[in-house]
Amino acid sequence: MKRREFFKSATAITASAAAATTLAAPALAQSQPKVSWRLASSFPKGLDTIYGGGETLAKYVSEATDGNFTIDVFAAGEIVPPFEVVDAVSAGTVEMAHTVGYYFSGKDVAWAALAAIPFSLNARGMSAWYYHGGGMDLSNEFFATYNIVGFPCGNTAAQMGGWFRKEINSVADLQGLKMRIGFAGAIMSKLGVIPTPMPGGEIYNALEKGTLDAAEWVGPYDDEKLGFQKVAPYYYYPGWWEGGPTVHALIGKGKFEELPPAYQSVLKTACQATSNDMLAKYDYVNPTALKQLVAAGAQLKPFSPEIMDAAFKASNEAYAEFEASSPAFKKIWGSIKDFRKDHYLWNQVAELNFDAYLQAQQRNNAL
Repeated sequence: MKRREFFKSATAITASAAAATTLAAPALAQSQPKVSWRLASSFPKGLDTIYGGGETLAKYVSEATDGNFTIDVFAAGEIVPPFEVVDAVSAGTVEMAHTVGYYFSGKDVAWAALAAIPFSLNARGMSAWYYHGGGMDLSNEFFATYNIVGFPCGNTAAQMGGWFRKEINSVADLQGLKMRIGFAGAIMSKLGVIPTPMPGGEIYNALEKGTLDAAEWVGPYDDEKLGFQKVAPYYYYPGWWEGGPTVHALIGKGKFEELPPAYQSVLKTACQATSNDMLAKYDYVNPTALKQLVAAGAQLKPFSPEIMDAAFKASNEAYAEFEASSPAFKKIWGSIKDFRKDHYLWNQVAELNFDAYLQAQQRNNAL
């Protein structure tokens, strides 16, 4: 190549590179605009693990976008009452919420099926159903009727069955028992329990005075903060009504669609990462909390087979009623039920036997 031709080519290349650089800067700015959202949580700050899921989500989103997409997290009641966050997101009062669907079962019982209902799936099963079993499509088909997009954003794993002032050995022992309980009160009432709604801050005094006979909360880590073992020492398991409660990030549909595709992807990925983080944290902190509760006087008790069987039967009866009244519940629960059969077929082959062997070694102090 001649010297003059070489410099002409070099000049052209340099000009092209400069032009590309000039175009890249505004293009990058357009793909990462400044976005600031508010998130209304249904959880108080005292429940640091489950409330903390909202803060974890915000942290992941901010870090992935160099601080250009920020989410300010507000605890229950700070800007929206805890059980009104769905209405706030639907109306566009806030951009998103962090909550559990069964709080809104009064709107449609399908909300509960998307979170946790008695004898549904465990945490891993719910994750499998959502991400590979069609659950994401079914849930967002339902959420769309509220002008909302939703993604799983946390899980506590199987919860405990609650605190009782006296031993519960049979269904007869449940008759007339006043219990603070959530969605599962609809099932417990079929067994003779009197569901008694009550905020968390009032439960201890009600148990101490006998206004309540029993109360369920979450699990060892969260329960320990409330000191229930001092006034209701019998700590039952499992919480068959919440085998794998899914926490959701709910987002205004229009707000989500306004986001650049990259931000939509970041938000979805951050929700999935938050789910994994919350589950991992509960699995880490619950063992220590359980040992401390027992040392402080809690007496661990399993629900008897009689109670479990009666609860399973009552749950199925209730679901037949729900399916007749809610087409959305029928569709969602039908999908979960179909997957549940195979999930527990596989679960009992490898996972259960692996865990059972190591659990035996733990009881023998061999670990």
